[in-house]
Amino acid sequence: MSVTWLETRPVPVDQLTRFPGNAKRGDVEAIRASIRKTGQYRAIVVRKTGDGMVILAGNHTYDAISAEGEDKIRCEIIECSDVEAKRINLADNRLTEIGTYDEEDLAALLSGLDGDFDGTGWVDSDLFRLTVDPEASSPMPPEEFTEYGDDIETKHDCPKCGYSWS
Repeated sequence: MSVTWLETRPVPVDQLTRFPGNAKRGDVEAIRASIRKTGQYRAIVVRKTGDGMVILAGNHTYDAISAEGEDKIRCEIIECSDVEAKRINLADNRLTEIGTYDEEDLAALLSGLDGDFDGTGWVDSDLFRLTVDPEASSPMPPEEFTEYGDDIETKHDCPKCGYSWS
């Protein structure tokens, strides 16, 4: 068995088909945010078949780019067997999940963004956890935050940093 790379080129989104039975449920809204911030920075992988082109890796990127109204998507076009197609889809969906982070390097990368995490999937509370309090589930309130008594029963979550208060 062998995967054969054919070419890399933009392909009209209406010529692509999602991988049948793709088990992964990606966060399309987070991918859309990334695309709006940085564009499509890597190609999706599609299999050329007699019936067209099937997405093996990048099904949710395809969903996000389509939702953003783009008419083409950059694709790595390959030929492979049915078994190889399944392996590629499964590997793409799983292998990044089983990896880990060097938290010191991650904190340095996040710190270098000066709080602008748009399109990265990371939020302020992630950096807080990495640099200040590894046990924290949410960051400390901003310095100008006013604490109120326990008589207020509503719960609030900051959409930017994830800090919760009531």
